[in-house]
Formats: sequence, structure tokens, C-alpha cells
Amino acid sequence: MSQPYTEEQIEEIKERILIALETVIDPELGIDIVNLGLVYEVEFNGETGHTMIKMTLTTMGCPLADVLTDNIHDALSEVEEVGEIEVKLVWYPAWTTDRMSRYARIALGIR
Repeated sequence: MSQPYTEEQIEEIKERILIALETVIDPELGIDIVNLGLVYEVEFNGETGHTMIKMTLTTMGCPLADVLTDNIHDALSEVEEVGEIEVKLVWYPAWTTDRMSRYARIALGIR
């Protein structure tokens, strides 16, 4: 990395990171992790490219954590500014269907 990015550039990169994360599909529900509301935060370090994805799972014992983490790494390889990727699972606040987008609710028949 030559020089740090401006705040606007960092926001634009974080937006592209979120777009890339929309390609990561929860295999059980068939909807991406962004629309499911599983992604809580995206942190991007403009100097190092270090990217941290803070996310949760629909249930604490979800067996898909490793699959989703691998898929996140694959998806973010498409964003050239991203360097090291860290996926941090958080359990607070607990995920509820309230975090889902309108699209996800319609797709799953949830009102």
C-alpha cells in the first residue's frame, strides 16, 4: 500500500466489501449473509488492508461457521484493496429475524 486512503475512499471500499459479502449465501436458508443481517460490522484499515468482518450466526451451534468463513475469504479476494481478512464471530447482540432485510423476509415468508 502506498498511502492511506481518504475517509471517502474507505467508505467506498467498505461498500464494495459489503457487495462482495452479498455473494456469500447461507446454505441452510439460501439467502446471503448481508440480507440475513448476519454481518454486524465491517472494519477496513486503509494503511494495511486488514479487514475485519464482525458477524453472527442464526444459532450459536451453527455448523456452518467454517463454510461461511471460507466463503467470506473467497468473496473478499475480489476486492483488491483487502489484505488480511479476519472473521470475528460475535454473539451480542443476539441475531433475530428483525435484522433481516425486507428482501430476506419476503424470500423466507416472514412478516
